[in-house]
Amino acid sequence: MRADINYDVLHPSYKALWDLVGEDNMMKIYDQFRGTQLQLPMKLYDRVELEKYLNKNPDDKDDIRELSNTYGFSPRWIKKHMEQ
Repeated sequence: MRADINYDVLHPSYKALWDLVGEDNMMKIYDQFRGTQLQLPMKLYDRVELEKYLNKNPDDKDDIRELSNTYGFSPRWIKKHMEQ
């Protein structure tokens, strides 16, 4: 069991995590990733997996703009990868 965490003296990165996800989840992230430098991609969705999804789900291809807004890729990219 861990001692109570003193928020006031946390590193700014851990303060930000605490503010976003709460103490318990911040500690889970700390325990799992401490010492690791994380670099998170700008895109939430993986382009290879999205292309597979678009080709397996033809009913979802109705509104390219909506798909673009949902997945964060340009309408041009969505249209190009739906045809392949």
